[in-house]
Amino acid sequence: DPHGSAGSPRSQRSCVPGYRRGRQRIRGRARPDVGAPGRAPPAAHAHRRRGRRAGHALPADRRARLAAAHLRAEPGARRIYSSAGFELLADFLTEQTGIAFPEYLREAVFEPLGMRTALLDGSAGHAARAALGDLTLFAGELLTPQLISGQTLAEATSVQFPDRDGILPGYGSQRPNDWGLGFEIRDGKTPHWTGTANSGRTYGHFGQSGTFLWVDPEIGVATIALSDENFGDWARTAWPKLSDSVIAETHN
Repeated sequence: DPHGSAGSPRSQRSCVPGYRRGRQRIRGRARPDVGAPGRAPPAAHAHRRRGRRAGHALPADRRARLAAAHLRAEPGARRIYSSAGFELLADFLTEQTGIAFPEYLREAVFEPLGMRTALLDGSAGHAARAALGDLTLFAGELLTPQLISGQTLAEATSVQFPDRDGILPGYGSQRPNDWGLGFEIRDGKTPHWTGTANSGRTYGHFGQSGTFLWVDPEIGVATIALSDENFGDWARTAWPKLSDSVIAETHN
């Protein structure tokens, strides 16, 4: 099943092994041909891209994307949801390692977890596919990490660059709009796509294709939803109820 941007945490997750092995400097600057001609957007580091605050929005086509990057806000000033940010991060990793990103994702995440149906067929921000059974393997890794240290996961799922406002797609302005590294963090946001019973430490992502994955480390529960209906009003109503019912069932 296609997961839309709910698949982007797997792209983020695949960057961690290379970072820890020193295969690339994940905090390095963006390549010099992104942004204004001849220079990178000031301080638009890969670390900021994963925290959704690099400040740029880009067209979909890869070459046009690199040529026509433009800033919507100064880097570090505001959270701007950016699927293109994951595409740039994938390009950066490929440049640093010499490994095409879909292959790197397969070797770093899919194969070690036994996710046999999983693949990335297009954008690193929204083109991942996998069967539900394989997604449960990924959720299990987030609950009890085996491929990375607990400390690394804790960093990725903790607020990065706090007190940044922004728009949560489908839910309006959030003050602040907290994110970790590739994962949205619930905190006290309202309205929100998780349940009222979810703790503020809940992290995850949802996609335009009507999918979501959240992990609540306070209670040790993860929930995945796949759908054949694109995100809309139905999801705003159904998802919080589903999440609350899962928590009620697992903690009664």
